[in-house]
Amino acid sequence: MRVLLVGAGGVGTAITRIAARRSFFDHIVVADYDLARAEAAVAALGDAGTRFSSARVDASDQAAVEALLAGERCDILLNATDPRFVPPLFEAALAAGADYLDMAMSLSYPHPQRPFEECGVKLGDAQFERAADWEKAGRLALVGVGVEPGLSDVFARYAAEELFDEIEEIGVRDGANLTVDGYDFAPSFSIWTTIEECLNPPVIWEKDRGWFTTAPFSEPEVFDFPEGIGPVECVNVEHEEVLLIPRWVDARRVTFKYGLGDEFIETLKTLHKLGLDRTEKVTVPGGAEVSPRDVVAACLPDPATLGDRMHGKTCAGTWVKGVKDGKPREVYLYHVVDNQWSMREYGSQAVVWQTAINPVVALELMAAGTWKGAGVLGAEAFDPRPFLDLLTEYGSPWGLREQ
Repeated sequence: MRVLLVGAGGVGTAITRIAARRSFFDHIVVADYDLARAEAAVAALGDAGTRFSSARVDASDQAAVEALLAGERCDILLNATDPRFVPPLFEAALAAGADYLDMAMSLSYPHPQRPFEECGVKLGDAQFERAADWEKAGRLALVGVGVEPGLSDVFARYAAEELFDEIEEIGVRDGANLTVDGYDFAPSFSIWTTIEECLNPPVIWEKDRGWFTTAPFSEPEVFDFPEGIGPVECVNVEHEEVLLIPRWVDARRVTFKYGLGDEFIETLKTLHKLGLDRTEKVTVPGGAEVSPRDVVAACLPDPATLGDRMHGKTCAGTWVKGVKDGKPREVYLYHVVDNQWSMREYGSQAVVWQTAINPVVALELMAAGTWKGAGVLGAEAFDPRPFLDLLTEYGSPWGLREQ
């Protein structure tokens, strides 16, 4: 397997460090708009980097990505960029006859009249509209395979197959007790993506209603996270799991809630009030045109550089409620990463490392032919057990807690 990895930021760099320890691939080309960043990701691997090379590519330039895929004879494109670049990369892979894997799906657009009641364009709609073309080409677009979405979806399929006879609700719940020394406000993941998912109308799915929306930060609940993290207030946030899980897993309700904290929520609300969450460019004195959200991202520290200042753990997981053998059951399937461990073992902070390990596991399953298919598919479409077993083999086991 020859892989084109587009994006050498925090997650992309963590992917190289995880993949370098595995033998399933022949070569990975690490490509980024900033060639120096791609080169640094490869150089950091040292003697383990002989199966890696670097290249420059503009992720928004579909033709350039197609040419790079063809020139490097890559079998698959792994997208480690932010969701803005999903369309050109997704289309480039199809046009070049390559498979495709991403961790975040094409962007949503709120309903113009009823944003907090009805869906407009949903996350991933643009990709699923092309499913027949991928099927006809005999190529696989494996979408939403990070940690959330991704591992959380694997947990949902596993619960449906092995833990429940009937499922009432599947709720992805994400929480952490991470702190960052020296910063009053320092997100542990891309602020561009965080603004997008937190300020858009959250989507909920119910079997008798389909997909619908609610207000941002709605339905707060306190969820007790495992391994010492403890109780964290979680709120509704737009996320791909709600758009993916119901396509393959039978449940009466699907939600996603994120533990943000009051201070983080108030900061996001302030950015929105000031218009600093906007992506449309504005003209500033002097005539330069800038995107307010890009300015916010540029003013904050790069999450990939915060590992040495971070302390604590992050938890991603899927809570499931239903019936097994005629009796009520609730479980929480989860994956916890301690920042001190991920920094010591891989030199990557916990949140980006936890995101990065899952596409590498998926790539290995694809390389072995364990996960195979054609079309636009989520992780829920495949046997979950090989994924969970391989995750444990990678040295990062998952857990199950009866609620």
